[in-house]
Amino acid sequence: MQITGERFFSSNLTKIYFCTVLAFCSLYAAQPIQPVFQQEFHLSSLQAILFTTLMMLPLGFAPMFYGFMLEAFSARLILRSAVLILGLLELVFCITNNYVLLLIIRGLQGMVIPAIFTSLISYISFTAKPSEVQSAVARYIAATILGGFLGRFLSGLFTELIGWRFFFFLLGVLLILGFFQLRSLERDANVQYSRPRPGEVFALIRQGHLLWIYLAIFAVFFVFAGLLNFLPFELKRINPGFGETGIGIMYSGYIMGILVSLNIRRLITWFGSEFAMAATGLCIYALGVAGFMVQHHMAMFANMFVFCTGMFMVHALLSGYINTLASQNKAIANGVYISFYYLGGTMGSFAPGIIYEHFGWRVFLIALLGMVAAAMFCLVRLRSAVKQKLAVGAGEGHTY
Repeated sequence: MQITGERFFSSNLTKIYFCTVLAFCSLYAAQPIQPVFQQEFHLSSLQAILFTTLMMLPLGFAPMFYGFMLEAFSARLILRSAVLILGLLELVFCITNNYVLLLIIRGLQGMVIPAIFTSLISYISFTAKPSEVQSAVARYIAATILGGFLGRFLSGLFTELIGWRFFFFLLGVLLILGFFQLRSLERDANVQYSRPRPGEVFALIRQGHLLWIYLAIFAVFFVFAGLLNFLPFELKRINPGFGETGIGIMYSGYIMGILVSLNIRRLITWFGSEFAMAATGLCIYALGVAGFMVQHHMAMFANMFVFCTGMFMVHALLSGYINTLASQNKAIANGVYISFYYLGGTMGSFAPGIIYEHFGWRVFLIALLGMVAAAMFCLVRLRSAVKQKLAVGAGEGHTY
């Protein structure tokens, strides 16, 4: 039975994106309240950020594994199972009092969340029409952005009003509800499943036009995770009385990503090309990083809109562009993209903290600007690789 992109979105959009929002709420709920964990469990700042780092670490490796699974098994089966497991783990997390056990639970959650992410984006790319893939993925990105913001904001709000455990309990209940809602999803269609060899993953990475995308998004998310992970500690350092709700509100600039993602096609047309848009996004991104040099909470709040606009201009474009360039094994190509994305986030959520601890906020920001420059270098190389690919294809009589 054929499932068109239009039918897929009209029948399953709400359920699919509901679970996307919940999954991203789960991923980022601990980030704004890491100072609370630091105080309650008597931790250093580097120990406290492990609540985010350990959840991202499996995300850097698991998507490639799930990409293989999606080539052989139903995305619907993997998705529903992962949503149920994540919900149960959230319920266990909210009643646990041991720091080490809490970290273990976060690590286990990091193993199941990529199953949700990779299944969803692969389901979309397989069922959407080729001409709709970019906008379809952009709508998915918009749902992830909404989840990232709500996870941070509501976590801070409920922590200040009720305590940090309530929001994790609420997430557990809603995820289990999502598991039951997803049973109405139709099985995957129009997908020729195969069992690819491990060498095919490395073959994808060796392709220049894909490699530079992967390296660019690694650098971009390294910066994003690093800044957002240590921002709560800097806000507390500037003003020890700054509350968790205030920290959550600081992430309001995150909503700029929704506007960018939903208007991705218009933006590409307006800028004239994908590369012009990505380069502009990186320049805005660098401006946003530099803007955090002004250590005042109102200035930081306003600058967050600039910072997030630049980041999501790059991410929304590249995450769709990877589906355009990868003509085969899209599930694996998406899995590798997510792996590089979260490997960058994992390293960024921890490694810059060493600079922050020893040299302070401004040197920390200068180091992040260096990574933005690295991303720009990757983008320039990507443009050259795509031009070479098109030239070779034209010479052999192929079109891309």
